[in-house]
Amino acid sequence: MHQIIKVVLLIIGTISLFLGIVGIVLPLVPTTPFLLLTAACYVRSSERMYKWLMTNKWFGSYIQNYKAGNGITVKAKMMMLIMIWFSMLYSAVFIASNLFLRIGFIFGACFFTVLILLAKTLKTGQHNEYEQKQF
Repeated sequence: MHQIIKVVLLIIGTISLFLGIVGIVLPLVPTTPFLLLTAACYVRSSERMYKWLMTNKWFGSYIQNYKAGNGITVKAKMMMLIMIWFSMLYSAVFIASNLFLRIGFIFGACFFTVLILLAKTLKTGQHNEYEQKQF
């Protein structure tokens, strides 16, 4: 029974990882909650997968910085803002069929811009606990 639970957690963690990857690409899909779920599943099912996730150059920093309460890097904030504005403006201009949808896309971009700008910014040179253990 214990082995079945590990396999189920590994499957859930992998699905959650996929959704987190989608969240990196699509600005309205949250990334960090899915990656946190992945970490929670992997830590209980596979030490190897958990270590891979935490040290992964694309995913590890999301979880490490969240766990340490450090915030989001300026570079990550800029990338998110660029992706949000590009996708929202593209949608407003080329996809939206009426004025209300266009206004909605622009409002959404403004809303998420404010959220990102209000989020704590990770200071240069600040390391989280996991990175400090690695050195």
